[in-house]
Amino acid sequence: MRSPLADAADAFVADLSPVLARIAARARMTKGYPAAGDVGLEAYNLAAAFIDVDQLHTDDELLAFATTFAPRFDTVLQHATPADIRRAELVKDKRAWIAEPSVLLQVLLGDDHRQGTTNTWAYYHGALAIAHAVTALDARPAQSELDAIDAFRTMVLEAMDRWEVPRPGTVRAGAPGGGPAPDRRAGAHHPVATGGAAEPEQPPRPLEDLLAELDALVGLAPVKAEVRLVANLLQVQRLRRQRGLPVAPSSHHLVFTGNPGTGKTTVARLLAAIYRTLGVVARGHLVETDRSQLVAGFVGQTAIQVRRVVESALGGVLLIDEAYALARGDERDFGQEAIDTLVNLIENHRDELVVIAAGYPDEMAEFIDSNPGLRSRFPKTIAFPDYSTDELVAIFGSMCARSGYSCDAPATDAVRAWLDVQPRDKGFGNARLARNLFEAVVARQASRIVTISDPTNEQLTSLVAADISPPA
Repeated sequence: MRSPLADAADAFVADLSPVLARIAARARMTKGYPAAGDVGLEAYNLAAAFIDVDQLHTDDELLAFATTFAPRFDTVLQHATPADIRRAELVKDKRAWIAEPSVLLQVLLGDDHRQGTTNTWAYYHGALAIAHAVTALDARPAQSELDAIDAFRTMVLEAMDRWEVPRPGTVRAGAPGGGPAPDRRAGAHHPVATGGAAEPEQPPRPLEDLLAELDALVGLAPVKAEVRLVANLLQVQRLRRQRGLPVAPSSHHLVFTGNPGTGKTTVARLLAAIYRTLGVVARGHLVETDRSQLVAGFVGQTAIQVRRVVESALGGVLLIDEAYALARGDERDFGQEAIDTLVNLIENHRDELVVIAAGYPDEMAEFIDSNPGLRSRFPKTIAFPDYSTDELVAIFGSMCARSGYSCDAPATDAVRAWLDVQPRDKGFGNARLARNLFEAVVARQASRIVTISDPTNEQLTSLVAADISPPA
């Protein structure tokens, strides 16, 4: 059976060879330029680099490497064993090769920049397919392999940004029809399903669209990295399943910890869509709940309520806000019954449901300890940090832009000063605090504007320092 690496390498060469040939023709290079050979060498180097990132060089990896590239090159690979490849050091120290843009990638970037094309995107997809194929050769991907995929992805996208090469479906800054970007900051309001299915005629969103939306959120760098790692692992597991290879069992349930307003719901919504796109869940909707919707005040009612909420989330993601509240109460409280029922339902619907339990860090540890089955079902915690003042100012600015207001430099300085003095203790409101400030500022601006007879459009849409309350 062909390895996934062979398919990925063949697709990479097939997609990019005609592109490189056209670029060579425009540059009036030698007639009959061997584009396929150079693109094949690029695939070779990519595969060798991703094999080397964990420095293990397993037999499965090296056999796939040999069978994939031996037909393309007249080298020692023709009859090489894994031991031969190790002695020849064909993949040793190759991992550094993916740290910077290769010559071929730079050629594509430059040509895209000049021609207004997006051929670099084909490189990006093909290279990531090779990376996932290499990682899928092992039953359990190493963390270093997943980290390398994420670092490579970031490197290529940053190079595209530097060269002003847009992703498909986007336009360059200032291009006709560009318009403002959609509001995708963490903490922005997005409709959340309350149990209804996604529109059946709507296909799953492309993974890259979802990851781009994740990248566009203000701040949250460690959260974004964790979500991308989850996506990379799911892609590798899906590839192994498609090949009939065994997949190490893993839980998709997560714990989110952090203060309010740090984007937990926004990220959960994106994760639900990512899980749908990658085949973990069928519908990809997000259902939010909390203790008030799970715990009843009468004997026998709590289990019914928990079951009703869980059933509404089947095929999607259930987000339990302040989940630790379920573990609190005396012997007359039914919170523990809700937890025990939830654990049973999670097990019964393990292929139909993903649960995200959210709350403060210390209290969430209390929740996980409240039932022996929770720790194994929620093995991964993603911590949401508080926003810095600069990030909160950026969120405030995006709220202004979305609502048609402008904020001059003195007003921005006043916003920064107000945010700087807010206590950063437990319960700090983060994006919610920025939203509350924005609403208060708009109200103060309105009170100022009503005193002006016949205000101009500029006056109606301008926020000035006087509209921001002085720091307490």
